[in-house]
Amino acid sequence: MHDKDNYLNYRGFIKCIFAKTYREAIFDFEEAISRHGNSHVMDHSYRFYIALSLLQLNEFEKAEAIFKQEVDKMLQEHGEDWVHHLDLFYYGISQYEQGKYDMAIKTFDRALVQYQQFSDAKYYKAVSLVHLGKTEAASKLLEEAQQDRKNGYTINEDNVIYERYPYQLRYDSSGLYQ
Repeated sequence: MHDKDNYLNYRGFIKCIFAKTYREAIFDFEEAISRHGNSHVMDHSYRFYIALSLLQLNEFEKAEAIFKQEVDKMLQEHGEDWVHHLDLFYYGISQYEQGKYDMAIKTFDRALVQYQQFSDAKYYKAVSLVHLGKTEAASKLLEEAQQDRKNGYTINEDNVIYERYPYQLRYDSSGLYQ
């Protein structure tokens, strides 16, 4: 029998990243929050994983609201340097998915201040620029993203060697994203 208090959060993480059973992940994290508050597992808050699960369930507005709250909380408590680039990336993705391209670009820019070679953030920023008709800037940024990805700069979470994270791009030998 497992110790639910000690492993509930990690079980939620496994369901979110590996099993991709997002509703179950949300349930586990909501229970963990009710037991222990919004703590952290694998460098991110429980609410981060709830929002990430909501993104995967196409509940973009709900995801955006949670990411905004989490980012604002980190900003208020510790300043911009403490806001994790992955929180900003997924916050930008939630905006991108709703067609809020100007907002998404600003959020991706914040992530890129912290992780300048973040190929995935550059790619989604470039696509947002295309949607706004800024194709020249998008083309240049896409080239940078491809070079950064070729050099290994992508989502840099520990478990990324085992499982591709949501919205993480693939890169093949021809240099094209899949």
